[in-house]
Amino acid sequence: MIAKHPPMGWNSWDCYGAAVTEEIVRQNARYMAEHLKQYGWEYVVVDIQWYQPTALNHEYEPFSTLDMDEYGRLLPAVNRFPSAAGGVGFKPLADYVHSLGLKFGIHIMRGMPRMAAHRHLPIKDSDVCCHEVANPNSVCAWNPDMYGLRCDKPGAQAYYNSIFRLYAEWGVDFVKCDDIAREYPHCKREIELISNACRASGRDIVLSLSPGPAPLERAEHLKQYANMWRITDDFWDDWRLLKAMFERAEKWCIHSAPGHWPDADMLPLGALRQCSNPDDWTKFTREEQRTMMTLWPMMRSPLMIGAEMTKNDEFTLSLLTNADVLAIGKESFCGHPLWTTEEESVWVAPRQDGQGVYIALFNLSDAERTVSVARSQYEAGCSAVELWSGKPADAADGLSARLAPHDAVVYLVK
Repeated sequence: MIAKHPPMGWNSWDCYGAAVTEEIVRQNARYMAEHLKQYGWEYVVVDIQWYQPTALNHEYEPFSTLDMDEYGRLLPAVNRFPSAAGGVGFKPLADYVHSLGLKFGIHIMRGMPRMAAHRHLPIKDSDVCCHEVANPNSVCAWNPDMYGLRCDKPGAQAYYNSIFRLYAEWGVDFVKCDDIAREYPHCKREIELISNACRASGRDIVLSLSPGPAPLERAEHLKQYANMWRITDDFWDDWRLLKAMFERAEKWCIHSAPGHWPDADMLPLGALRQCSNPDDWTKFTREEQRTMMTLWPMMRSPLMIGAEMTKNDEFTLSLLTNADVLAIGKESFCGHPLWTTEEESVWVAPRQDGQGVYIALFNLSDAERTVSVARSQYEAGCSAVELWSGKPADAADGLSARLAPHDAVVYLVK
């Protein structure tokens, strides 16, 4: 099964925007292999515009020249990814990531490069040309690199087949497709074509759809055609966004299951926005970071680190290497809130093996607060361990914790 558990990895967007380079990807891959692989972190994902030679930061350069082959398939910009020289694409970089025992991923936009349509390039293994299936009226609102496809044309499936076969040849294990998850209903058929191409590529590739919020009423369609999909727009280090995630998590948590995972987006921890300020650091407090790193596993969201990992401090590393907390996403099922108010939230998630239940207490208020849950509100024994601190707790009458503003605790109760 593809994505039996919520995928865990690193994505270059939060720290480098569109401007990540091969050297940066390699250094983060080495860091993951040395420090994080043993805890389940495995995907190394190159985000948007790896095919754009002049990308500098989180901003896009409209109508820039993109690197592509004779079939309108985008290629890595060689000045940023030197190992791609000679038309070999991402294969050398993917091979390097694989040599570390990790998996390699890339970001794509839906559709085809407008340059491919304007040049009337042929679609590989087809008698159709790019301009015949490109839809000039279907353009991303925030990045004009691509045209969406006329999905009723035979060449549309052929084009997607051609790019996913190329990605399989490169050794790609994860594809994040953008400008699509929230674009129902007009992108419904395009999602199906992309999924068909991904599954027919000859390689097991995780298919992730962005950005959100994906429409809740389309959950069953998303579960059929994707392995993960964004439930929010870009998530950054802002408490208001984190607090709002509790409502989204409550609505989507029932759809988390092997093979398909609602995605609460990347984890803006550690060193972020490195292109604009190499000294930039997450604006989340330590308490808020602990809350995020508790909620994501409890709802079984994928976990994608957004930091320049080589700059991780001891606290950031401790969040990413707490095996007991990270195990929640793999070992639990049916995680859901018992209640959420403006001031607090309490979540419960039974273990799949029947050996206990996870209970998370969140203080969502701006003041210190005691959050409690009675034992009658969940089914478990009297022995508990708080997983962030490792301290035992008496759960005979339930659980209670005095929490700082925006802080969380999570217990395994047996």
